[in-house]
Amino acid sequence: MRGPHNIWRLIRTLATLEQTGAMDQVLAAFQAPKRARLAAKVLGWPFKWLGLRGDPALPPATRALTALGPAYIKFGQILSTRPDIVGEALAEQLKYLQDKLPPFPTEVAKRIIAEELGVPVDQVFSEFSEPVAAASIAQVHRARMRDTGQEVAVKVLRPGIERAFRKDIDAFYLMARTVEIIAPFARRLRPMDVITHFEGVVMEELDLRLECSAASEFADNTKVDEGFQVPRPVWRLSGRQLMTLAWAEGTNMADNAAIDAAGHDRKVLGARVLSLFLKHALRDGLFHGDMHQGNLKVAANGDIIAYDFGIMGRIDEYTRRVYAEILMGFIGKDYRRVAEVHFEAGYVPANRDIDEFARALRAVGEPIFGMDANRISMARLLSYLFEVTERFGMETRTELILLQRTMVVVEGVARGLDPQINIWQVAGPVVSGYVSRNVGPVALLRDLAQTARVLARFGPRLPQIMEAALIRQAEPSVIVVQPRGVPVWVGVVGVLAALAVGVAVGIWL
Repeated sequence: MRGPHNIWRLIRTLATLEQTGAMDQVLAAFQAPKRARLAAKVLGWPFKWLGLRGDPALPPATRALTALGPAYIKFGQILSTRPDIVGEALAEQLKYLQDKLPPFPTEVAKRIIAEELGVPVDQVFSEFSEPVAAASIAQVHRARMRDTGQEVAVKVLRPGIERAFRKDIDAFYLMARTVEIIAPFARRLRPMDVITHFEGVVMEELDLRLECSAASEFADNTKVDEGFQVPRPVWRLSGRQLMTLAWAEGTNMADNAAIDAAGHDRKVLGARVLSLFLKHALRDGLFHGDMHQGNLKVAANGDIIAYDFGIMGRIDEYTRRVYAEILMGFIGKDYRRVAEVHFEAGYVPANRDIDEFARALRAVGEPIFGMDANRISMARLLSYLFEVTERFGMETRTELILLQRTMVVVEGVARGLDPQINIWQVAGPVVSGYVSRNVGPVALLRDLAQTARVLARFGPRLPQIMEAALIRQAEPSVIVVQPRGVPVWVGVVGVLAALAVGVAVGIWL
């Protein structure tokens, strides 16, 4: 990491925030104490003349981030989905960054496409439009394939974007460390963890082959979902800097007037977008992690169309079951069961008091369920839940942070369509349906059958595995890591018993 360059970027960032008038807004949004605001002013004001001016027609925070460059823009996009952190006013400003940024020249896009495909654009597309949307990392063109006549959307990375991001992310790490040192109040936001997560997300987005793969998998998972469309990628016209998808026309999900004019029922759409998100997260373990209005449209037939698959969330099957049980426990106000699930999953250390934890969970649930139905928020519930579990020693899990963040966004989209939506009324059937299929006796039998299939693959090796385990147990010089007080032979017998039961269940099923 090049220290002087990053220090200069830090100074330039503060100077730009001061120059554009965004400094006070940003510090207020993060509830910075007076001493932190004074320190930022002292650092930024002397260099104000070095700051980037940006577009004066834009709101201050948006103006500052667009002036600073693509990594800042992307970071602003992520913050626009977190009104719980930056406040409603700043989050609303930052929504501009989702899909209304200045494009780069079409000729540059054509050159990148030609380099990626190895042939001129005119040989591949009979029509190729000016940019129809532009964001921090890429822009989209509407085109028509020459050989099939199919209309497609062509997404092209901004030139030099990876190099620019790597430079700025280095500076972000310096800023995060600086914030942790001079602003202890901000440590609860875990600035270093936030930047590490941001880096991982962005680096994946800079390879459009990965987005093609995500779009393809998401389309396969959701092909039976009524009222939902995912445009499929055209693999032969895609690559690292280029992604081609089937064109899907629709009305922007944020344009309520146009949705009403087209005759669509916004209450139905609001319930659908929420239930589909929960279904994808619980049923498939793969969900769209960036479901803001800019990435959703309404087709002429009323279907919801999803775009932009650069950020996708994954949850393993065990975690899905745990969180479905937690949600069902809250819906049923069974706080003791919610506490037990946390302990059974190992999320909360075993040395904590389960009754005390259950009381803390009640303090989370009761105020929320005391609200009017149309004010109950699952996003708020998850936020409070994570605060409580953190106090009881639960470690932060990145995939659950993304789930929480996306839940906040999806709930916002649903309420934008139907301000009176009852979140629990919509979520209840999805969660209870998942629990009935995946938690209980039937699920246990299915798990045993799966265990049998896995163990059967190791059948020929079981004698060697047991022999090696017994030898290690007999050799005092070898350190064996195993549960305290449980000899190896118990584990071996357990494996054999599980195999026998699993085989029997597998045959029975």
